[in-house]
Amino acid sequence: MSDFKQLAVKSLRNKALSDKHSALASLEIMLEHPAGIGDHSTGDLHNNLNEALSNLADADDRLEALDKYLI
Repeated sequence: MSDFKQLAVKSLRNKALSDKHSALASLEIMLEHPAGIGDHSTGDLHNNLNEALSNLADADDRLEALDKYLI
């Protein structure tokens, strides 16, 4: 693999890992430390939980695709 390709794939992988860890942190805060999220309505909380879950699934999908096709 060329140096450029290695750097590009590494960058993509690092971004996906960062997004994954960010989503996991958000889910942890919302589910385990609800006082840390302030005054949110139930609807806001469910929307935020769904958004974090979608971000987590997206990041996992990107990591899987990188492993399958580019690494």
